[in-house]
Amino acid sequence: MLQVLFRIPWDHFRVGGVEIPTFGFGLFLLLWAVLGAVVVARLAIKGTLGQLTNDPVALGIWAAAGCAIWLAPSIGPRFAPAGIPFFGYGLMLFIGFTTAVYLATRRAAEQGIPPERIWDLAVCIFIPGLFGARLFFAIQYPGKVFTGTTFFENVLSFVNLSQGGIVLFGGLLMGTVAYFVFCYWNKIHPLQLADIITPSIFVGVGFGRIGCLLNGCCYGDVCNLPFGIHFPSESVTYGEFVCRGIISPLSATTPLLQPTQIYSAIDGFLIAAAAYLYFPYRTRHGAVFGLAALTYAITRYFVELLRSDEEGQFSTSLTISQWVSLGVGISVLLLLVWVFSRPPLVRRQAVSSLPAG
Repeated sequence: MLQVLFRIPWDHFRVGGVEIPTFGFGLFLLLWAVLGAVVVARLAIKGTLGQLTNDPVALGIWAAAGCAIWLAPSIGPRFAPAGIPFFGYGLMLFIGFTTAVYLATRRAAEQGIPPERIWDLAVCIFIPGLFGARLFFAIQYPGKVFTGTTFFENVLSFVNLSQGGIVLFGGLLMGTVAYFVFCYWNKIHPLQLADIITPSIFVGVGFGRIGCLLNGCCYGDVCNLPFGIHFPSESVTYGEFVCRGIISPLSATTPLLQPTQIYSAIDGFLIAAAAYLYFPYRTRHGAVFGLAALTYAITRYFVELLRSDEEGQFSTSLTISQWVSLGVGISVLLLLVWVFSRPPLVRRQAVSSLPAG
């Protein structure tokens, strides 16, 4: 439940009493050089070594990365004196993203869509989605995001995701806009593609919520359950409880809290599994996406009842996520009514040969 899982030192690390250099003329530069040699060797074996000279941008990026590794010990400590931090939140986002894209490429290949198109889609919606998720959080909690005194400092604090601070619904809304632009540009049926990537979306949700647990955000209310969780004094949750006056700064941990991050992670993985298994039995394009989205809107609404990190909005007890859940749920319900009013998919069936008689 700590934000930083581990750090990679700039100078060296110890293995069995032996000091091994990391950056500079160390292990990472060696691995980078070996990887480059392997790429060059493979191109030489295929007889396509000339591709290197035809792509100066790739060569420039490769050389720049090598220079960055070499210069890291002299530049890096100015920004992170203790070494490169590996944040649990970011690691889970990375695992969720790569797992989700891999799963979608396999399903897309089964449907005759080139896997490369899925990677293009992932890039097109990931950045706008992440921006939307951060923007949604900044609108909700501007005091937590814009902590600088100048415009430049506030921009840096906006893009700093090391301590979490994104709202899933904001990412989904902005990512949806980018998604429709992508489908229009590539002449792809949006509902057909949505059914393909729906399991991947909720795999990402599952891993993202594990990241929330590691980060300490999206925490639950106080409870007496045997599976409730404490957050240590170094966590974000502990700091917020102290600021809100719920616990004393002398407390060792937070009280037992509802493990809402775990509830949400399980919810995401279960919806992903159900959507993946239902896909071969769908009768219309959009059915997988619609049913999964409706299920998530309902479950998210009820998980919000167990959380204590958000206040009611619009003079009600409903949080902003509950309001969005209601809006999404009604919209998706109308979409499903339209989807199931359409003619069913025509599936090709094998024609068996009849014996001559």
